[in-house]
Amino acid sequence: MAAIREDDFVQSVADALQFISYYHPADYIRHLAAAHEREESAAAREAMAQILVNSRMAALGHRPMCQDTGVVNAFVQVGLAARIETGRRLEDLVNEGVRRAYLDPDNPLRASIVADPLFSRNNTRDNTPAVVHTSVVPGDGVTITLMAKGGGSENKARFTMLNPSDSVADWVVRTVETLGAGWCPPGMIGLGVGGSADMAMLMAKQALFEPIDMQDLLARGPASREEELRMELYQRINALGIGAQGLGGLTTVVDVKLKTHPTHAASMPVGLIPQCAANRHITFTLNGEGPAEFAPPSLDDWPQITLDRTAHTARRVDLEGLTREEIAQWRPGEKLLLNGKLLTGRDAAHKRIADMRARGEPLPVDFAGRVIYYVGPVDAVGDEAVGPAGPTTATRMDKFTEMMLAETGLFAMVGKAERGQEAIDAIARHRAAYLIAVGGSAVLVSQAIRHARLVAFEDLGMEAIYEFTVEDMPVTVAVDARGQSVHRLGPAEWRRRIAERRAATA
Repeated sequence: MAAIREDDFVQSVADALQFISYYHPADYIRHLAAAHEREESAAAREAMAQILVNSRMAALGHRPMCQDTGVVNAFVQVGLAARIETGRRLEDLVNEGVRRAYLDPDNPLRASIVADPLFSRNNTRDNTPAVVHTSVVPGDGVTITLMAKGGGSENKARFTMLNPSDSVADWVVRTVETLGAGWCPPGMIGLGVGGSADMAMLMAKQALFEPIDMQDLLARGPASREEELRMELYQRINALGIGAQGLGGLTTVVDVKLKTHPTHAASMPVGLIPQCAANRHITFTLNGEGPAEFAPPSLDDWPQITLDRTAHTARRVDLEGLTREEIAQWRPGEKLLLNGKLLTGRDAAHKRIADMRARGEPLPVDFAGRVIYYVGPVDAVGDEAVGPAGPTTATRMDKFTEMMLAETGLFAMVGKAERGQEAIDAIARHRAAYLIAVGGSAVLVSQAIRHARLVAFEDLGMEAIYEFTVEDMPVTVAVDARGQSVHRLGPAEWRRRIAERRAATA
């Protein structure tokens, strides 16, 4: 066998990461499209429609489907007889590929990695280092599986050590019920059962690489107890009524994947890792014949869906003339179209604002009467005002909500997923509001952004504060001025409907 050239290895990693930034796996698109067709909840159906339209736009434009282009996980299997022409570590080759991909001027990907996880948390600016797992296997090639895992879904990973007599299914259902919508459903749940604590979590992530086949499994029936467990979990999780984006509906997961390994007789380690709507992974093999090649999926895999942003049911909002009296009229689940100037800010910016307030320092931005969008956008290319700019998980800003509303005069916030009780109480107390954009629709949202201007904290990179000028930016009222939450009302209603329907057919 010919030796694998170092640059072929590096370029293949870079090309693969670019590829998965804008192409969903075809199996996910097919299953999400089928779920969209089955969905009866209008809000969930609209959310899935936006994800599907956004996915097709990303594929056509070769721009990231989600602004969170993820931490790179690399699983490298090196054949015993493989020869790689390099004097560098495999991890260094992977990281060089990551660097090339994320700094590609034609499609720059957002750098999200911070070097010091505890203290300074300074961004590495090129999304390195990756998380690399290596193994030695029979053969003379090198097989690499890459995953770009977003923070919203990764933050919802869970682990437990059950007693051998405990029910894995019951623990999984209870756990998923507590995850909220920050992991951007509908997606998948990956499970690893057995081995050791670290192996269970690793298997849970590797399970997410398996082909999505739940609808085929439901049609033919289970051929093993593992498949029976997957089917049970798929049905029980969807019966929770969480639905797309946590708005309430029939589909929360399109599949449940499972890997197992022998374990100690006294143990039952269980790892759970959700996969969000930005389901980005790919596997390729290098055999010395040059860099890997990646065939684009057919555009026929995407359903033809047209969104109407100017629907008569949506309320247009002038952000520059917004009043508390207008906000008080908004109701959970109502669709709004935002127009005017919108500020941005997320974790690091909120922490710096809080520190400046504590020291009595003036803020560089006046938030009074304004709306803030929790976002860390991708860098713009060409004539874009901004790159893909979908929302980030709002619960991370919950602890800053009272400070922002009480001390800066902020009127409302835009993010994704639910808010905690602390934030909801602050919203009601200050007669504010929380709005959501659809997670996984970064390209679609960015089309509504006409201009972007850096206004503060440039050193924070993608977490700097910008002022966006938006035109008909679609959002949904998630928490109104009275503290009513669509993320509580919607799932509760759909759980009741699903339970009643099952009882009627029992």
